[in-house]
Amino acid sequence: MSLNIVLVEPEIPQNTGNIARTCAATGCKLHLVRPLGFTIDDSKLKRAGLDYWHLLDIEYHNSFEALQQLYPDADYFYSTTKAKQKHTDVQYSSSCFIVFGKETAGLPRPLIDKNIETCIRIPMLNDANARSLNLSNSVAIVVFEALRQIGFPNML
Repeated sequence: MSLNIVLVEPEIPQNTGNIARTCAATGCKLHLVRPLGFTIDDSKLKRAGLDYWHLLDIEYHNSFEALQQLYPDADYFYSTTKAKQKHTDVQYSSSCFIVFGKETAGLPRPLIDKNIETCIRIPMLNDANARSLNLSNSVAIVVFEALRQIGFPNML
C-alpha cells in the first residue's frame, strides 16, 4: 500500500510535473482528477518530471466522486487554507488519500464543508497578502509529514 496524492483539476503543468517527481521519489501514488488544465504530453509537464515518469504510479479519474467510488473505505484528508487543524495534527496511514485543489481556487467549498473534520492546513503568516503556498511545495510539505509519521517506508 502507498500514500495517495490527489490533485483535483490541476491547472499548471510545471506544478503537476514537480508533484509527479515528488511522488516518484517517495513511492506515493498520484491521482489526477479531470479536467486538467494541460495535456499529459505537455512539454512543461514532462520537463518538470522528465526522468522520473517511469517510476511514477499514476491514475486518472473523470471526477472526484469517481475516485471515491473506487476507494470508498479510504481515509481522506483535504488540504485547504480554510482548515482549522494543521497538517501535523492528524494521524496519516500508509494508504490514506491527501487531496489538493487547483492552483487558482483550491478545493471546491462544498467538498471542504462536507469534510471539515478531515481538512488540514499548512501554517502560514497571518497576513492577507500571503494567501497560500505554491501547490507543489504544499504537496511536498504534507507528503513528508505523512511519510515521517509512517516511518519513511522503503526509503533510505
